[in-house]
Amino acid sequence: MQPIIKLHDGNLMPQLGLGVWQASIEETKQAVTKALEVGYRAIDTAAIYKNEEGVGAALQATAIPRKELFITTKLWNDDQSDPQAALETSLKKLKLDYVDLYLIHWPKPAQDQYVEAWRGLIKLREQGLVKSIGVCNFHTPHLQRLLDETSIAPVINQIELHPLLQQRQLRAWNATHHIATESWSPLAQGGEGVFDQPLIKKLAEKYDKTPAQIVVRWHLDSGLIVIPKSVTPARIRENFEVFDFKLDKDELNEITRLDIGNRLGPDPDSL
Repeated sequence: MQPIIKLHDGNLMPQLGLGVWQASIEETKQAVTKALEVGYRAIDTAAIYKNEEGVGAALQATAIPRKELFITTKLWNDDQSDPQAALETSLKKLKLDYVDLYLIHWPKPAQDQYVEAWRGLIKLREQGLVKSIGVCNFHTPHLQRLLDETSIAPVINQIELHPLLQQRQLRAWNATHHIATESWSPLAQGGEGVFDQPLIKKLAEKYDKTPAQIVVRWHLDSGLIVIPKSVTPARIRENFEVFDFKLDKDELNEITRLDIGNRLGPDPDSL
């Protein structure tokens, strides 16, 4: 049974979901269909991924009740001035009446629209078009500004996070403010530099698991929400088969030492 996270607004979210970044519409449809069959109930997409239609097609075809699903999409940078129109477009593509989580995709501080965009998300939540609202890639100053100017904290800050980039200071700040941390690129984009770490290999052998399963388990045992992306049926299943073991405290501490601050995606301050 997969663990559920209670967000600070009281809504519940599966701790493990499927990400669909860089997947085509058809790949997304097939991946989501497979994920739902395996047992996933959380799906993470975004307007900029240009595959919300694929998620929508898979959701239309499933017999799983809507209330058992947790669907996330995101507001793109160019749409920060009109979150309402952007969300309505996403909902049409997803064929949904609401999404469970709507995120500002990047703060884009040079554009200086993210606070107004956040106010827009607050209104969307009040209208019932979204259940929960959060952000992606926000650093502490961006988050503090939201709190200072609106008094409403995001439920989630989704950030690049994997064993080589653990962002412990930001995670600690999030936790202090009851903001859940969600990991994107949790396997460091296909395990680049992670799966061949001797420690990860050793743990995979010990638990009779793959390196990817060890890394997914590390996210779960660290209290992180995690959304590994795959369009390969075997890997979609593999990434979900992580509920029959746990890493112990010493092993988690050992993985902590792998952190080298290796950012694979853009720095939010410079985007």
